[in-house]
Amino acid sequence: MKKYFPLALRLIVAIILIQTLRFKFSAHPDSVYIFEKVGLEPIGRIGIGILELIAAILILIPKTIWIGAGLTLGLIGGAIVMHLTKLGIEVKNDGGLLFGTAVLTFILSALILFLHKKNIPFLKKA
Repeated sequence: MKKYFPLALRLIVAIILIQTLRFKFSAHPDSVYIFEKVGLEPIGRIGIGILELIAAILILIPKTIWIGAGLTLGLIGGAIVMHLTKLGIEVKNDGGLLFGTAVLTFILSALILFLHKKNIPFLKKA
């Protein structure tokens, strides 16, 4: 169980990140609306999509888990800040689903990073 729990967390985060890419890369109207509202359309939508794809891949590779989790924390932290400052908790009558998913992803990424902190080179003792 102890062995599979961290893997399950990584898979959940990777799946969440990857499943949102179809909205970003296909210029789905909801995604375009969100990025227009925060002033980052289209470059931000595409750029953040690419970074989320990279984070999802890195979080699945054993040697780069901590990088993927850290990148996810930064990206999703930015999304949470945008929700709290410009978008609101509820976007286009989604009942707060997008915000809730961001919070869940942030928490899981923080937990993954904590579980793999021994692998972060600059935190290792000399």
